[in-house]
Amino acid sequence: MAQQTPRRQYDKQFKMDAVELTLKGDRTAKEVADDLGINPYVLYRWRSKYLTEKDGAFPGTGNPKDSETEKLRKLERELKIVTEEREILKKALAVFSR
Repeated sequence: MAQQTPRRQYDKQFKMDAVELTLKGDRTAKEVADDLGINPYVLYRWRSKYLTEKDGAFPGTGNPKDSETEKLRKLERELKIVTEEREILKKALAVFSR
């Protein structure tokens, strides 16, 4: 069985620079993709997204930068854990009460 290679992730600036290289018109998107070591179809998708959304094209889903968002994510994780624990306890109570 073949192992899957981990998925590569690129930051917003890399994507925007790659797209801008294709828009300048000096080289084709395939040439730019080959030089950068990425699949041309990925670059075509980035370019399409960039042309439709401009600055909001690559928002990213990584770690949030502001403390409020981080606090919210932490509380949501904690709530999920507590909810799962409560469900387990409910099931255990039902089993032991028989």
